[in-house]
Amino acid sequence: MDFTTLSHAVQYRDLSWFSLDNNLTSCLSVSHKRTGDTVLHLACRYGRQDLLSLLSTNSGANFEISNFEGKKPLHEAAQYGQFECVRFLLEKGLQVDCLKRADWTPLMLACTKPQKDIIVELLSHGANPALLNKDGWNSFHIAAREGHVEILQELLSCNAELWNTSSNNGRTPLHTAALHGHLSAVRFLLEHCDYTPDSADSCGSTPLMDALRTGFITVADLLIKMHKADASRKDNLGLQAIHHAAQAGQTKAVDFLLTQCSIDADVATPVSGVTPLQIAAKENQEAVLNLLLAHGADINLADSKGRTALHIAAGAQHAASVRLLLTSGATEKADLSGQFARDLATREPVILAFGETVT
Repeated sequence: MDFTTLSHAVQYRDLSWFSLDNNLTSCLSVSHKRTGDTVLHLACRYGRQDLLSLLSTNSGANFEISNFEGKKPLHEAAQYGQFECVRFLLEKGLQVDCLKRADWTPLMLACTKPQKDIIVELLSHGANPALLNKDGWNSFHIAAREGHVEILQELLSCNAELWNTSSNNGRTPLHTAALHGHLSAVRFLLEHCDYTPDSADSCGSTPLMDALRTGFITVADLLIKMHKADASRKDNLGLQAIHHAAQAGQTKAVDFLLTQCSIDADVATPVSGVTPLQIAAKENQEAVLNLLLAHGADINLADSKGRTALHIAAGAQHAASVRLLLTSGATEKADLSGQFARDLATREPVILAFGETVT
């Protein structure tokens, strides 16, 4: 018996095929060469509780068996939303908080999908939602990433302090929900959890920065109005939300910050003096360049090394941005090392943008 035959039997054949003594015995010794999946993993993945019952009664199968990723049958059933299989395994007294690779529990996997019935079942059998995986995330953090408000509510009712957690790099569930644009989840977290405004991760990024770098304006607006988030807050490098939005090409986010939050288009980082225009030039974000210039950004403003946006665009070999800046009134001047922007052009399109002829 090969694994393909076994997989087909689990998905499509009735129990009569497994009821044959030879098949029932031999199927337990078959596993996938690459993943280590067994008939028990397959049965849980495809919701074959009837097969689990048959194997339990007649074969003495090991329901705690792990595949090469460390996943046990309970992990599979929880991840794929197979409630009857989850309940069957838990009623057999299997370990509810078993760990797969990277220290993920069945509850964590269940929280990646909106399957409240399975989560309630796992919690009722003692699953610990406060356990942390390798990245420092607990189940509440994972549910926040997915934006499942009912799941967040269920977890919080089980442990009122679950919200007060941060990952290994200092990110809270609020950071994660904001980054992924889950407006309802962000609102729930702000209403039911005591997050500090502008809580920063290990890089100094705030939930507001995360929302704006991914272009979720409604989330950003909620954080400002309901959470008193500061749009001018700086991260560890001195970058504000407008720098991050400019870097990511989030034109609507940049416009929101300029028009709704009164952020200066020329705001510069404290040490390096980098402006949003220079960051947009480095990333070849033409739409952002046009927007910033329309809002009065100084096209010839230099950073602490004397480099203008034109220098930076040329050094990054972005012909489109060089051409846009030149046609918008950028003037050539030497930086503190004596280099002009055209000196940095090495690729033909960029050289041509300066009006040079390639020899």
